[in-house]
Amino acid sequence: MNRDGIEYNDQLKNRLRRIEGQVRGVLGMMDQEKACKDVVNQLSAIRAAVDRVIMYVVGENMERCIRDELSTGQSADKMLQEAIDLLMKSR
Repeated sequence: MNRDGIEYNDQLKNRLRRIEGQVRGVLGMMDQEKACKDVVNQLSAIRAAVDRVIMYVVGENMERCIRDELSTGQSADKMLQEAIDLLMKSR
């Protein structure tokens, strides 16, 4: 578990490894001078996969933080705004 209290599980790490493989595949496509359309399609798939990982990480953090805030009787407004800011920054 990291300092934020989030555990990056094996499923999440495997998603990133698949993305890593996709990036290597795109590099190979470029070396083979594949069509621009095909390269862009693969890059779009990579971007979508990265976006899903970001949403997962932010969502898990948000859930944990909301539970922590509510258990102490505090408002979760600040934490929600931070999560929204993180999502906006990722775009």
